[in-house]
Amino acid sequence: QVQLVESGGTLVQAGGSLSVSCVGSGLTFRPYVMGWFRQAPGKEREFVAAIRWSGSSTYYADSMKGRFTIFRDTAKNTVYLQMNSLKPEDTAVYYCAAALIAYSAPSYYTEAAYRYWGQGTQVTVSS
Repeated sequence: QVQLVESGGTLVQAGGSLSVSCVGSGLTFRPYVMGWFRQAPGKEREFVAAIRWSGSSTYYADSMKGRFTIFRDTAKNTVYLQMNSLKPEDTAVYYCAAALIAYSAPSYYTEAAYRYWGQGTQVTVSS
């Protein structure tokens, strides 16, 4: 089975930047798309960004565009989320997820497309 482990979450001052990482492991690790979701206090889990494992396609929630960037290093089985200009409302547990099937592009904005999930990493933005 695939295992996903996030890291890099920490306490960050508003306006600052942070990069979180997710490392996938397993002999059969060959995702079609890797995504980031987050769950803030009092809110449901929401889509943040996703990236095709092969190719250059990326997908972003509208509210993340311009501040967050997703990228990956296939040789290291790692996907990253670079977060800039952080706001207190970005405080959340950030989860990475792996989709193993080539769904239509809109599907990657939804949790249902992803087969495996990490345990999450806490990002706290202080004001």
